[in-house]
Amino acid sequence: MQIIEQKKAFQQALLSWYEAEKRDLPWRRTNNPYYIWISEVMLQQTRVDTVIPYYERFIEKFPTMQDLSEAKEEEILKMWEGLGYYSRVRNLQSGVREVVETYGGEVPNTREKISALKGVGPYTAGAILSIAYGVPEHAVDGNVMRVLSRILLIEEDIALPRNRKIFEQAVMELISEEDASSFNQALMELGAVICTPNPRCLLCPVRDFCIAFEEGKQQQLPIKLKKQKKKYVSLAAFAIQNEEGKWLLQKRPGTGLLAGLWEFPMVELQELDAVETFEKDTGLKLKKVTELTRFSHLFSHITWDIHAYRAQLEDVTSKEPLNFYTKEQIEALPKSKPVMKIIESIDW
Repeated sequence: MQIIEQKKAFQQALLSWYEAEKRDLPWRRTNNPYYIWISEVMLQQTRVDTVIPYYERFIEKFPTMQDLSEAKEEEILKMWEGLGYYSRVRNLQSGVREVVETYGGEVPNTREKISALKGVGPYTAGAILSIAYGVPEHAVDGNVMRVLSRILLIEEDIALPRNRKIFEQAVMELISEEDASSFNQALMELGAVICTPNPRCLLCPVRDFCIAFEEGKQQQLPIKLKKQKKKYVSLAAFAIQNEEGKWLLQKRPGTGLLAGLWEFPMVELQELDAVETFEKDTGLKLKKVTELTRFSHLFSHITWDIHAYRAQLEDVTSKEPLNFYTKEQIEALPKSKPVMKIIESIDW
């Protein structure tokens, strides 16, 4: 890696650019490891602009680790509502509880101890250690791998977990011992705003060090094999009112997709008509069924094609307990994005 011979010049160019051009983000105004932990968990697979209001509301609601460790699950899910990947916040709370119980509320400052916490992987560990504590540790995410694959001309498939070690070692070779926090954030920032999938090389502060740019290969990197095709599932959702005008909702099981969130009853569609399938599967008899909306919702591994209906409850043969809620009660419950989209389509 020839750039390592020019390491100091590379560090200086990157850090000077970051100091002058970095975006003003709320988690960059603190070195509180708990707040940085929250921001890094929220930023996993979620855009910065989306995260900012969630982050600010979350730390206002749970300003200390003690507050989060004592919160009820429904409370934290409500604060996370709409961010998706809800296992993230469950793992965050579990990890924070470990810190409160085992370390007296002080986030560990070594990779070994912090990596043992629930939900803290190599990237999150490195981000907290470097940003909050200034420890020169690697924090390699997709942005960083894209940047380094171009700068160092690394032609290994970044989708293969085993190749992450190559990038982690590269960061440890290049990182600024004096300002590990800014260095790691600068690499992330470069990948977010300059060294994007369609790179803006003319604006790049470290273009002179980039081997891919020198060889005209920047558009070909990083190497990432195509993902497997997603699974598509067709679903029918029913917003059902009883005679009192309340709405039928159910809570999803405690494990699996969207666990613990509230939703209108849904059925997977195969061959039968939506209403026929629903009545057969649930033991509920519907009347006055009208269409509300149709949309697709994308998860990382599956796409839901949702056809939503509004209906009134005519009869019940099911022995399952039914829970009905007012509009105000529904607003207070934690719900997924698909449910929120259905709610938006209802003419209350």
